[in-house]
Amino acid sequence: MDLKNGSVVTEFILLGFSGQWELQIFFFVTFSLIYSATVLGNSLIMVTVTFSSTLHSPMYFLLGNLSFLDMCLSTVITPKMITDLLNEHKTVSIWGCMTQMFFMHFFGGAKMTLLIAMAFDRYVAICKPLHYRTIMSHRLLSGFVILSWTIGFVHTMSQMVLIVNLPFCGPNVIDNIFCDLPLVIKLACVDTYTLEFFVIADSGLLSFTCFILLLVSCIVVLITVQQRPSRGLSKALSTLSAHITVVTLFFGPCIFIYAWPLNSFAGNKVLAVFYTVITPLPNPIIYTLRNQKMQGAMSKLQFQHVISTQNF
Repeated sequence: MDLKNGSVVTEFILLGFSGQWELQIFFFVTFSLIYSATVLGNSLIMVTVTFSSTLHSPMYFLLGNLSFLDMCLSTVITPKMITDLLNEHKTVSIWGCMTQMFFMHFFGGAKMTLLIAMAFDRYVAICKPLHYRTIMSHRLLSGFVILSWTIGFVHTMSQMVLIVNLPFCGPNVIDNIFCDLPLVIKLACVDTYTLEFFVIADSGLLSFTCFILLLVSCIVVLITVQQRPSRGLSKALSTLSAHITVVTLFFGPCIFIYAWPLNSFAGNKVLAVFYTVITPLPNPIIYTLRNQKMQGAMSKLQFQHVISTQNF
């Protein structure tokens, strides 16, 4: 039976977090605060990078784009998850599920690629400082952003084009907090072994490849600065530490989800929450609290806003 001809399944049931009502309220308050902080923090970075003249550099241009992707990725999952915590029946329509999966992999794939661009930016800044402005031109930066969005689109389309017309006529329960691609495929009324393998290999290979490229770039930077005075090494470690932290927090759960057999891993929900809800929050904290230039720009913009308000 094909969806186009009218399947008996019109919606999926998300089990989410089962437990007592008090626990549901605790999760509701916690995740609402985390999502609010994520949106506020990433919006603050985007506004600061856009309107502060001191932050018009390649590094902060890429950081602003990363904040936008983080906010989008969190918005695709978290609001629906938060509202479901207050609902006894947690359901999502088939096309709502397809839309959620499309944008989750779209923004996720774009973010992976953008993190590689940021690693390249740090490599050029540390290893080739005299040629930094020449290499990291506006044209190259625009190319990095376009490439990240293109890879994200190709990544999600390569999977969704094979899934959107699958027939669903039997079980409709998804044991997760959102529409997870491998779990949705398992509910189809046809043999999906090959498709499951392709989806896991596609996402897993992209995550693993990006992670290896990022790891290699960090190693190359550290090997390069080792031949310089200790001050140079200290500066390199300080510059890379924030990026390495963000990369580890993002890719760790992502690789683990797709590398571990789904049937034998009971903690998949925990990693799913960490990957989609928790990970976007530390980025503005890491890049802001440890960056004096960003703090100075924020303070300056706040001061200018206060002055303009008083004059008005």
